[in-house]
Amino acid sequence: MRLADQLRETLDVDSQDVWENERTPTPVRCFGVRLHSMGLSVRDTSGVFGLLGVERSHGAIWQWTHRLADSDQDPLLAKPARVAFDEAADKIDGEWQWLYAAVDLDSLNLLECTVFGHHGTDPAAAFLHRLTEKFDLADTEFLVDAYGYRTALSRVGLSGRVDYTDRNHIEKWFHTFKMRSDRFHTRWVGSQRAVTEWCHQFRRYYNHQRPNQALDGKTPVEVLN
Repeated sequence: MRLADQLRETLDVDSQDVWENERTPTPVRCFGVRLHSMGLSVRDTSGVFGLLGVERSHGAIWQWTHRLADSDQDPLLAKPARVAFDEAADKIDGEWQWLYAAVDLDSLNLLECTVFGHHGTDPAAAFLHRLTEKFDLADTEFLVDAYGYRTALSRVGLSGRVDYTDRNHIEKWFHTFKMRSDRFHTRWVGSQRAVTEWCHQFRRYYNHQRPNQALDGKTPVEVLN
């Protein structure tokens, strides 16, 4: 394939083991992942390939991006200093569900995101408990936008304060997430478990692949490293 030959000289293809047994040459997939990570939608990326004479489905390009992201280890961040924590509502099969997320404000590393069937103190505390199992949060300050979250923080032995300014990165993350999901779903269809897995894939993509303007074009992983 001519495109693969052209790209082979300019792209780093050290992820052969990640894409073993794929029918599309690795340089082509690298190119697609790079286009997607720069902000092109799956549809736009597929369109670029079409102009170059390479016909690939939207689903194939989506799988390339997230298979590579899945192969990366989560960045080590033993003791995040400041973490923004919030929730956002979305519909899954016509029913409201709530996505909880937490972002380290220094690296913009997305620590965790999880979908719950309801919202309130109980799911918030359950989400925070999961964070305590992954990170040392003894000295971490959580920035929230409602006093009700402080009850959940207290329940799991964490501290926080209401802040409407420094925590704006979590709002930006939810905005990015919704824009990204809207490119692939006019509405969520599937089980809560399937949507949760999609969110986890997006978290890995966000941390490892997506350049962040607030980080001068770097990814959170590059900042941490």
